[in-house]
Amino acid sequence: MMHTAVGWHVELEFREDDTHTRAVAMVRLPDGSELRAHGHATRHHTDANQPRVGEEVAGARALNELAMQLLTKAHDEIDQASGRVSHPIHA
Repeated sequence: MMHTAVGWHVELEFREDDTHTRAVAMVRLPDGSELRAHGHATRHHTDANQPRVGEEVAGARALNELAMQLLTKAHDEIDQASGRVSHPIHA
């Protein structure tokens, strides 16, 4: 049996200042749809300024939101194809 290889590219962009990091995650799916999600991190004033850590936290939060959007999309497609209401998919 032959299997089809599929790949997705996820893009992350960051915007930062001295205390805030914002991340946007985007994935373009083979069906042509695009999903975008946001995450942010705030550095406590007593913490050292480590931009990489802010990017990791904000990026993880954006990816988590993106994952939830993908689960919702899959759930909706299952319902549409089956013609019934199924239980929500949880991560």
